[in-house]
Amino acid sequence: MLETSARLLKLLSLLQAHRDWSGPELSARLGVSTRTIRNDVERLRSLGYPVHATPGVAGGYRLGAGAALPPLLLDDEEAVAVAVGLGRAAGGGVEGIEETSVRALAKLEQVLPSRLRRRVSALNAYTVQIPGNAPSVPPEVLTTIANAARDHEGLRFDYTGHEGDSSVRNVEPHRLVHRRGRWYLVGYDVDRDGWRTFRVDRVRLRTPSGPRFTPRELPGDGDLAAYVERGLNTAMWRYRATVLLHAPAERMRELPLGLEVEPVDEGTCLLKLGGDDVSGMAVWIGFIGVDFEVLDPPELAEHVLRLSERYRRAVSGR
Repeated sequence: MLETSARLLKLLSLLQAHRDWSGPELSARLGVSTRTIRNDVERLRSLGYPVHATPGVAGGYRLGAGAALPPLLLDDEEAVAVAVGLGRAAGGGVEGIEETSVRALAKLEQVLPSRLRRRVSALNAYTVQIPGNAPSVPPEVLTTIANAARDHEGLRFDYTGHEGDSSVRNVEPHRLVHRRGRWYLVGYDVDRDGWRTFRVDRVRLRTPSGPRFTPRELPGDGDLAAYVERGLNTAMWRYRATVLLHAPAERMRELPLGLEVEPVDEGTCLLKLGGDDVSGMAVWIGFIGVDFEVLDPPELAEHVLRLSERYRRAVSGR
């Protein structure tokens, strides 16, 4: 009986961690026959867990949504992560979730073992959260986007740009990124054939959603936090510049630029940056210490030319 109960708990944990499992996959994970898996699934159903089964070669098992929330299985680290996350959510960021987070946190702390309760209390007591004024996002929007990314399902939504213009986007969602109180969606814009970053508070989801897609290689060498940071650092400036550096991209990436560098060939690369003052941008580019060509904008190119003439006059008498 103890062995069967332990196996049921392990099966339930697997079903909660992954959306779809085939019978042979579960059989291999638990070290039992597929017939035993079928019997264990029936036991879970009798306990109120809505486990859906799809017959056939491509079929399998999936834990569905039930009329009531069944118990969740959390290990120590997961329980601490959920408790800390609820504490942060109580400070805002997701629309209407503050009071709900407090209630959920109170329930969770009530059943936490004392060793975990002390860890959570210490983290909450000695962590200072600075509230922001960023617009909140409805939780159902976040969960819809996260589920679409998990299941590789496209999204269709109306998007309001920085200038207030609206457009319809067809996007393959890949990740949600939280930065300074705002939520961002990193996805591949199918119509524009490129990666884009969208502020989620400016997204208005449409139904039906888009078709399923095959995941792509993530931009920014997979470091989406740095990718979003670079994009936002460039987008917020008055001027956006593209400069051709006469140096290999690998060499430039070793410098603490914190900006986007794209290789062109073995000896050159593109540097993208932004600023409110072209004079400061021109001086800063000179500090890199390599030859360069300003491709855009024209205002920066003109200022670099004037700056070069001023420097030439400064040494013309030597």
